[in-house]
Amino acid sequence: MSKPSRTDVDDLRGVSRMAFDAVAGLGKVVERMHTTIQKGPGAFGASLDVPANGITGLVYRSVYGGVRLAGTGVDALLASASDLFPESGRTHGREAMVAILNGIYGDYLARTSNPLTVDISLRYGGHAVDPCDPTAALRAAGAPPPAAKVLVLVHGLCMNDLRWSREGHDHGAALADQLGYSPLYLRYNSGLHIDANGRLFDGLMQRLVQHWPVPVQEVCILGHSMGGLVARSACDHAARNGNHWLARLEKLVFLATPHLGSPLERGGHWLDFLLDLSPYSAPLTRVGKLRSAGIQDLRHGSITPDGRLVPLPRGVKCYAAAATLAKRRGVLGDRVIGDGLVPLDSALGRHRDRSKALGIPKSRQWIAYETGHLDMLCRQDVYAQLRLWLEE
Repeated sequence: MSKPSRTDVDDLRGVSRMAFDAVAGLGKVVERMHTTIQKGPGAFGASLDVPANGITGLVYRSVYGGVRLAGTGVDALLASASDLFPESGRTHGREAMVAILNGIYGDYLARTSNPLTVDISLRYGGHAVDPCDPTAALRAAGAPPPAAKVLVLVHGLCMNDLRWSREGHDHGAALADQLGYSPLYLRYNSGLHIDANGRLFDGLMQRLVQHWPVPVQEVCILGHSMGGLVARSACDHAARNGNHWLARLEKLVFLATPHLGSPLERGGHWLDFLLDLSPYSAPLTRVGKLRSAGIQDLRHGSITPDGRLVPLPRGVKCYAAAATLAKRRGVLGDRVIGDGLVPLDSALGRHRDRSKALGIPKSRQWIAYETGHLDMLCRQDVYAQLRLWLEE
């Protein structure tokens, strides 16, 4: 049995914070429902977002105070104990679980400075790459000498840079080996607003291109799922900020990216709407709305705070690969099934209203049949299409 490490203690500290906050949050739900039942409003109407009063209110406030006091004490104890333990490596299983937590609750983790929060970074072989000194990190990770062509891979919701390796295949490593790219992998908190991650990604790319050890001739970005939206947001920020790395971006490839939104998140939004119709069920929406800002942005594929449609970056060749679980094209497979998460039209940026369509040329669209959302990361026919596009 391995000995506890500083990472283990920090993880325990992060989980304990979440647990105490969850208890306090559940108490708020119970208080609102209690107050609503006491006041007895009609079955439909606005929710009663008022605290309990009298002795009942005093009891609730005492409970909240006790929970906060206990949480603060445990957090302080674990923080002081952390320095007593040695540093240790982080397992793939642990990294996967942290990525899932950040995808679901990432904005809350960042807002509360939780130790489980993922900070955005460029990585290679699971190790962080300093964009202001990439040579040292690449050398330490045993990477080949930096090339003039840079490929950046951007993962999707609840994932991380390590998940690009699936069933023994990694699109980035294979493209680097066969086409001479230097691959880098973005890791980010997928629970933050897509616009926030796009802004941070833009800053990383600006510094990376500026300090890359050889002149950068070409940059390509490959984004899977939400990663494609983060890449589009970064391009929008770069264009508005006048950042020169965008001039080096030759190709932008989307894998199953929900440009027009995901029906699963729209379903969650409608559930919130229905629960809000009655003051008796409205407190339960507090639980449903805990899903992260990143997930909520997927409702319509929003990459800006105001949800405005952002065109594809000018002068950049854009490609879209979509997937469907169906064996052939059809209304059910295209609009309902898709790849299990993203419909075909959303992944290809197609809309009956031309003002809402991305306008990716049909010659740069491709569909993988009998393929699921995550299968896009390992299917050989998908890789063959990626290679064909990047070889153009």
